[in-house]
Amino acid sequence: MARQVTYIFKKKRKTMQFSYAVHHDIYEAVAEAEGIDLTQFLAMEKQLAMSCRGQGILKNHRKTEFTNMGFSDIKFVRDEDEKK
Repeated sequence: MARQVTYIFKKKRKTMQFSYAVHHDIYEAVAEAEGIDLTQFLAMEKQLAMSCRGQGILKNHRKTEFTNMGFSDIKFVRDEDEKK
């Protein structure tokens, strides 16, 4: 079954198809859908991963940076959400 991701980009809600075969995670998928180059972001994330312990720092960095890019409420669409 195909997965869908929903997100808000610059105050506009959007939904897209998602596959782990194409994208590493939902953040990379939504950035590609909006034409945003993540080269520098991924390099910084890699440096953080090498120098910091724990997932909290990486998770917080990712959320903060994507908020600064104009994204919010990035999540998978659940069956309950589709039935509304």
